Amino acid sequence: MSHGVHAVQHEAEHKIQHDSGHGGGGKNLLDARNRKVALLIAVIALGLAFSETLGKSAQTAALSYNVEASNLWAFFQAKTIRQTVLETGTEILKIDLVRDAGDTAAVKAALTKRIDSWEKTAARYNTELMDPPVRKEVNLNPPYGEGRRELMARAIAAEKRRDTAMERYHHYEVASAAFQIGIVLASATVITGMVVLTYLAAGLGAVGLAFMAIGFFAPHAVHLF
Repeated sequence: MSHGVHAVQHEAEHKIQHDSGHGGGGKNLLDARNRKVALLIAVIALGLAFSETLGKSAQTAALSYNVEASNLWAFFQAKTIRQTVLETGTEILKIDLVRDAGDTAAVKAALTKRIDSWEKTAARYNTELMDPPVRKEVNLNPPYGEGRRELMARAIAAEKRRDTAMERYHHYEVASAAFQIGIVLASATVITGMVVLTYLAAGLGAVGLAFMAIGFFAPHAVHLF
């Protein structure tokens, strides 16, 4: 909770204690109103605590997924470079094989073996599915390995998780703002006696709950940023 909101809430609590300690014709009505406002403030503050906790968790997850996606794309680029080098070397050997067609069978066999080995390695760099035991161990779904295709799919999946986490974070931030403004307005009710501020505070509390629910259950339903 921000210092400004905390200060206003503290002032409201002081006002409630002050009104409770002094008599007056409307003391009972005033106490009843103040208790209701205090309860509203407590409920909104509870919502604020949840939204800030969820927002921080979503922000941390987004950063983690962003790092994961960056690492996977870097791995993808490294595999691409390796594959390109092998394919280039293979093409050079194929040219040498054709050019040296008059050489002995042993030379041809060696060149052919090297070409076959490099082609298999280049193909493995392109797609490299994991064996079933490894798939179960790393718990990947789908069970991607470390070929270019698999790395691309994993990077895209990490980016989607990052985007979802950021959408959640934005909704939780809006919810927190609504809760904080609601606390300020409810506290102002105690200080100023303007009951209409209580209804505005309750409305903002409902808005905060709505955005928190959207962030948790359907973060892509509403695009804010």
